[in-house]
Amino acid sequence: MIMLIWSFIVAMYPLGGLVGALIAAPLAVKMGRKKSLLLNNAFVALAALLVGFSRVAKSFEMILLSRFFAGINSGVAMSIQPMYLGESAPKELRGAVAMTSASFTALGLVLGQVVGLREILGAEESWPILLASNVVPGLIQLVLLPWAPESPRYLLIDQGDQDSCISALQQLRGSSDLSSEMKELLAEQAALQGETTKAPWELWRNRAVRWQFITVVVLSSAMQLCGNDSMYFYASYVFQEAGIPYDKIQYSVIGTGSCELIMSMTCNLLIECVGRRVLLIVGYSLMATWAILFMVALSLQDHLSWMPYLSMACIFAYILSYGIGPESNI
Repeated sequence: MIMLIWSFIVAMYPLGGLVGALIAAPLAVKMGRKKSLLLNNAFVALAALLVGFSRVAKSFEMILLSRFFAGINSGVAMSIQPMYLGESAPKELRGAVAMTSASFTALGLVLGQVVGLREILGAEESWPILLASNVVPGLIQLVLLPWAPESPRYLLIDQGDQDSCISALQQLRGSSDLSSEMKELLAEQAALQGETTKAPWELWRNRAVRWQFITVVVLSSAMQLCGNDSMYFYASYVFQEAGIPYDKIQYSVIGTGSCELIMSMTCNLLIECVGRRVLLIVGYSLMATWAILFMVALSLQDHLSWMPYLSMACIFAYILSYGIGPESNI
């Protein structure tokens, strides 16, 4: 029964993420990117309250709901935040700025691993506080985001408000010379005049955008199905087999998250000069290589004493490669 409840608790987060991703598009159009992100913090605040008081209330149902609302928050944020950043950034920095979502996701992973140490909030009596700590980034966003302007593209193309668009661009660029950028936005507005929002099956039927649609679906699916989470899941077991003391494994696991963060930040600097396509090809090719080696090492670790060390090296190499490939297409 406990395993069944545990499975439901784990499953509620991706279920919430799916719901969040589905509602993100209409939210972004109707409310705007900035207001949607601010409103989205209500989900993480509710999730933190539910899990924070779940132990006092002795209710696992509150944990289930908390995971669901936290998933909605992540689904909305990971859909709208790159959109907001990409539309607000200057053209020459758009790729690098959009990549900051991946970098801060990796940073959140490392911070979660650090805060989860037994010496901090990883003790048994502290788990409600640990799970509720995800409200902290939301509170920071609530304080800082109101000072930022709305997406200029949203103001002009979705709202038709040229004056507000110019004002937002002036605030973002710190310059009044916006003629070339406004020319591009006005050309895009004219091209989209009369266009309506397309459903996925309508994009599939349209031969002009079919390959773009397939590319987005394949890359997004590959990012979720590449097995990076499985590497994190088995990391503790592999480190234990390699002879690392049990009480030190938690520090080794932090190294895996740090690898992803370092590579994500490195790709932030490379993406504009190297290009996304090269990073994706290199990243996925390396991931496939390390996955094959990892499979061989796991199969032979009971027969060869040095195989657990190869398994451990493959985990770090795989996560580094993930930072090059899938994370660069966020």
